[in-house]
This record gives sequence, C-alpha cells and structure tokens, in this order.
Amino acid sequence: MIMKGGNTSLTVTQALKDLYSLKKPNAVLYKKKNITRPFEDSTSLEFFSKKTDSSLFLFGSHNKKRPNNLIFGRLFDFHVLDMIELGIEKYVSLSDIKASKCPEGTKPMLVFAGEAFDIDNEHKRLKSLLIDFFRGPTVPAVRLAGLEHVLNFTALDGKIFMRSYRCLLKKSGCRTPRIELEEIGPSFDLVLRRTHLASDDLYKLAHRQPKALKPKKKKNISHDAFGTKLGRVHMQKQDLSKLHTRKMKGLRKRRGAVVDGEQGGQEPKVAKVES
Repeated sequence: MIMKGGNTSLTVTQALKDLYSLKKPNAVLYKKKNITRPFEDSTSLEFFSKKTDSSLFLFGSHNKKRPNNLIFGRLFDFHVLDMIELGIEKYVSLSDIKASKCPEGTKPMLVFAGEAFDIDNEHKRLKSLLIDFFRGPTVPAVRLAGLEHVLNFTALDGKIFMRSYRCLLKKSGCRTPRIELEEIGPSFDLVLRRTHLASDDLYKLAHRQPKALKPKKKKNISHDAFGTKLGRVHMQKQDLSKLHTRKMKGLRKRRGAVVDGEQGGQEPKVAKVES
C-alpha cells in the first residue's frame, strides 16, 4: 500500500505515483492525506494493512526538518516489522524521460551494487526490504522476452542511487542476442535517514515458514549443477532365464524334422558351410 502524509511536496506526490506505476497491479494507492507519523505511532498503518491485507507499505511526507521523505516498511502479523527512511536529493520522473516504457505488471530484475549491501547491517535490511517490495509475484518460469525491466540499486559514498532500465534485445549474428539498456525512469538519488529495525529473534520468527507451505522432500530425486532432474529407480532382481530375446529364422526348428542323434544314440551330423 502506498500513501502520503499530512504534508507532502510535489516531488513526493509524483514519486509515489511513479513507484505505484512500477508496482501495478499489485499495489493500492491512497490519494487522500493521512495525518500520521510512522516512527512515532504506527497504529494507522497497521489498521490500513488489515483493511487491504498488505504486508508492505510506502509512506511519503515532507517537512522542513526532513524534506522529500520516503519511508519503506513491512509488517509481520499486521504489526510493523521494520521501517527505513530515505530522503530524495535528486529525482527524475517517468514523464521526464521520453522513452517507451515496459508493460504494466512486468516482473523486474533487481541488481544491487556496492559493498555496503554486504557489510553494513542497515544496508542489508534495506536490500532485503527492497527485494520484497519490488520483486513481484513468484512465477515458475519467465520467457526471455519477458526479461525487459531492470531496477538497479547502487550504494556509494553514503547514498543510494536507483535507476530503471529497459532491456533491448538486438541482433548479434548468433543465437544469443546482444543486450542494450535504455533508461526509462524513474531515477532517484537517495540518502539514508532514520531506521526502525526488528530484533534478530523477531526477524527470524518472521522468516519461519509453516509446515504446510514447506515443500516435501521427494525420495530418490536429485538435481545436478545444471538443474537437470535425476531419479533413482529401485527394481527387483531379474531372472535372465526368462528373458525374451530376438528370435532369428536360422535358429528355428522345422516342423516334423527329427534331429540326428536323438534316435539310436548317434552323434548329430554337422553341415559344413562354405563361405
């Protein structure tokens, strides 16, 4: 769910609309103002999360102390789990970049660059939060032409740069196409402000899956490094005496023919075959 606070600027309002367009149709945009402060009182957010059955939220606000403010957050059991506040320093909207856009509901590819996303605890939580916010629904497979939207997040010099690109598949003279990236917007230069992170115990509890949702392990089935499915089949011991082989005409007996040696105990005659 995406909502704005009691005081918002034109930049924040347009930014919420652009982020809503990236999340369509899996998002709800509230156009009315909500006079609330998430870091001081989150009851209003928890009420709207129950109403819309949403586990993620984006809240926009603007004031003199913290201008052009965006708060990304998620909830667990309809209670705020963690929130991260980001300030907009530079913003380019979708309409300012004249380029063809991706279709609505396109599942994006997420790219994170920068050591801070692997070292700093706050940046690690921000990375996890952004993945939950932008990844979209889980699908079993995606065709190559469907991989056309890229969201890039770069952490550098205490700032976070968000860029949105469209993949263009060009002819390369071989089976694999040549890929070019075209910026389509929106574009953000963000700075990290306040954070409200859940404790490690609550964070682990939120990641726990119920037994009904855990995939059952199938016996005698494995996968190799390339994802090929391998199966082991257990069979009983075969009786080779009953094995049916291919019958040849030269080994068949003639009807009514008597083999020499069966009468009188004589040795059977062997016919010589000249090659």
